Amino acid sequence: MIINTGQRTDIPAFYSQWFANRLKAGFVLVRNPYNPKSVIRYRLAPDVVDLIGFCTKNPAPMLPYMPLLEPFSQYWYVTITPYGKDIEPNVPDKLVLLKSFKQLSKTVGADRMGWRYDPIFISSEWPIERHIKAFEYMTRTLEGYTHTAVISFIDLYEKTKKKFPSVQSVPREERLRLGKAFVEIAAKYGMTVRPCAEGTELAQFGADCRGCMTVSMYEKALGRPLAVPRFAPARKECACYLGCDIGAYNTCGHLCKYCYANYDAATVRHNMKLHDPESPLLIGHLLPDDEVHDAVQESWIDPNPVLGL
Repeated sequence: MIINTGQRTDIPAFYSQWFANRLKAGFVLVRNPYNPKSVIRYRLAPDVVDLIGFCTKNPAPMLPYMPLLEPFSQYWYVTITPYGKDIEPNVPDKLVLLKSFKQLSKTVGADRMGWRYDPIFISSEWPIERHIKAFEYMTRTLEGYTHTAVISFIDLYEKTKKKFPSVQSVPREERLRLGKAFVEIAAKYGMTVRPCAEGTELAQFGADCRGCMTVSMYEKALGRPLAVPRFAPARKECACYLGCDIGAYNTCGHLCKYCYANYDAATVRHNMKLHDPESPLLIGHLLPDDEVHDAVQESWIDPNPVLGL
C-alpha cells in the first residue's frame, strides 16, 4: 500500500521528530477527520508499505532522519514558490529550500523527487512576466535534481477566500500563456510540466496532463509495477492516487494565505500546542471513548509483472 503524509499538513517541516518516532515504533494512529472518535492504526513496515509519499515546503527537518526511511521506497514533492512572507509567512528562505531540495535529491534520487510551483495566482505584484522569470531561475537551479515540475492555478476554496480575499482566479488566456512558457522552460532543463487538476488545456504545449501523483510515477520510483485496488479520485479533476494520509487538518504552521487545509491561524496554533512527539497520534492522545481499528494492509507490488514494464 501507499502511505501519504502531505495532503492535510506538512509533516517533514513541523513534525519530523514525531514521524521518526512512529517509524521506530512501527505504527501510527490517525483520526478520521469526519468522525474524530474513529481512529485507524496503520503499520509502518516495508512488508505492507510499498512507498511513502511526502509533500512539503521544507524537507530540511527530515534530513537527519533519512536513515530511518532507507527500508522504504519514497516519493517526495517539495513546493517552492517565489512568494514572500506576506503570502507564506513561515516558509523558509527560498534559496535555503532550493539547497535542501538538492541535498534530498542526492539522497533519494531524481526519479523520486518532484518540484511543485503552485498555486499560481496573478496580481499587480505577481504579473505573468515575474512568474516566468522566477520559474526559469528555479528550473535552472534544480536542473538534474528532478525531472518533474508540477504547476496549478489557484482554486478559490471558501477557506482561501476568507484568508486571501484579494486573490482572483486566473483567466484562461493567462493560464495558456503561462503554461506554454513553463513547458518550454522546463524542457530546456530536462523537466516535464505536470498540471495538477487542470484538465488537458496545456497538453497542446507538451504538458503531461495525466496527473501529478499517479501510479505510474510511483512505479518508476519503486522500479517495480503495482497492482493497486480501484479507487475514487479525491475530486473529478484529479487523476492521482493519494493513498492513506496520516496527517491532520488545521495543523500546518506555514499559515500560507492560499491554504485549503487550515481553517484559521488560531485553530492551527491551538492544535500545534496539543502535539506530543511521543504520542502515536499527530495531535493529542487517545481518549477513553476512541474506537481504534486496524487498517487492512497488504503490499501492492505485482508478483507477476508484465515483461517490459
